[in-house]
Amino acid sequence: MRIVSLALLLLATPAMSHELWLEPLAYQVSSQGRIEANIVNGQNFEGPNLVYLPQRFERFEVVSADLETEVAGRAGDRPALAMNAPTDGLQILVYQSTPTLLNYENWEKFARFVEHKDLRIERSDHDARGIPDANFKETYIRFSKSLVGVADSAGADRRVGLETELVALMNPYTDDLSNGFAAQLFYHDDVRANEQVEVFDKAPDGTVTVERLRTDDQGIVTLPVTAGHSYMLDAVVIREPSVDDQTEAVYETLWANLTFAVPE
Repeated sequence: MRIVSLALLLLATPAMSHELWLEPLAYQVSSQGRIEANIVNGQNFEGPNLVYLPQRFERFEVVSADLETEVAGRAGDRPALAMNAPTDGLQILVYQSTPTLLNYENWEKFARFVEHKDLRIERSDHDARGIPDANFKETYIRFSKSLVGVADSAGADRRVGLETELVALMNPYTDDLSNGFAAQLFYHDDVRANEQVEVFDKAPDGTVTVERLRTDDQGIVTLPVTAGHSYMLDAVVIREPSVDDQTEAVYETLWANLTFAVPE
């Protein structure tokens, strides 16, 4: 039986269904330097920084080529991640939330979300399942990653076992990005072909632009990048909850998120 966390029992508002990401205070640090990152919940690459609360996450760790280090902290810490770099090279910050429950007051609010994230659910699909027009529930889980370079920043991103995951196919701190930056989208062990990836581009002055791209038949999305900018990629899976779900939710969404920066 699925364990339902306290966080899930608190019904979220529709605003809570926006992106959740890891945003380092610095995307590159010196050898044995300090890695610090906020957990941010918002939209358009802006939002409040959440505190460290163990009941809100299933996984919170820093992964490198041959080392996995759990993020330790005290309840209420902000930034939520603050630790010395465990090793040199590319570090993968990993965060998996506990499920959260969201109530939709009406079909129209859900339809706007479905359209925005290109989730391809029609009203006829909704009705065929016997779901009411109002006050139906969704659970969502966040699978967020961020890339931080330590010292020479050498290394590569990789699958870290998230149910849905964006994997960088390039190292943004060491590779030539003149032809763009590529990432691959997964759901379980399958690539997600022809799926929408929302790309958020933040300039040094804080200006954010948003573009919606699609993966190719190998689940790869390639985006042009600019030196000095930071980026967030976000993609959503929607499915029916498992039979073990005890929340009375009729939809479940899984959010894959990846942040990184391009050096000056």
